[in-house]
Amino acid sequence: MSEAWNLSISPETVCYVIIKAREFDTKDAVTEADPASNASDDRMVSVLEDQPDDPVESELQSLISDLNEDEQIDLVALAWLGRGDGSVDDWESIRADAAAAHDERTTTSYLLGTPLLADYLEEAMAQFGESCQEYEIGRL
Repeated sequence: MSEAWNLSISPETVCYVIIKAREFDTKDAVTEADPASNASDDRMVSVLEDQPDDPVESELQSLISDLNEDEQIDLVALAWLGRGDGSVDDWESIRADAAAAHDERTTTSYLLGTPLLADYLEEAMAQFGESCQEYEIGRL
């Protein structure tokens, strides 16, 4: 972990959110409204579709909602930093804005509804001198 990283949320957790957000973002529109009883009959296409009972979405929702309040605030602030709402030098201000806007009930839906969430988080980590390549979770 870099010396600049002094957040409540660990870089490993942010990397895991990035991985899951990328999986979630790659989902495609449903092409088969009534899939066969066996996914292999449909060439496993349903795994790549945005189904209502998508386990990736559920896992990402659980992950974010299970974070404590400070970690959720850090995650939102990191997303804002990564989308260009300031620089690392503005971190305290960005985090204060995220804390003021924090609502535990809407944080998860807000983050899931943020286009390019994974890219924003990755960019923010880079600004702090962090990379998911440093952590085992980023290696498959």
